[in-house]
Amino acid sequence: MYPQGRHPAPHQPGQPGFKFTVAESCDRIKDEFQFLQAQYHSLKVEYDKLANEKTEMQRHYVMYYEMSYGLNIEMHKQTEIA
Repeated sequence: MYPQGRHPAPHQPGQPGFKFTVAESCDRIKDEFQFLQAQYHSLKVEYDKLANEKTEMQRHYVMYYEMSYGLNIEMHKQTEIA
């Protein structure tokens, strides 16, 4: 019913198989863990950079808002005088 190429045949004695030793498995896990640590570190650096940028943008926003608010008050004062 299913094509033979889709399902691997069970391992038979005498055929080379995909056996991994414990040491090889540990090495693979160690390599993958180091890769994930490097990825985590790079993502954390990027996150910290973006968080600092966000803080800076918020600071600028507040500064511009305060300037705009002050200018608006001054304009209202000038229209009341005139």
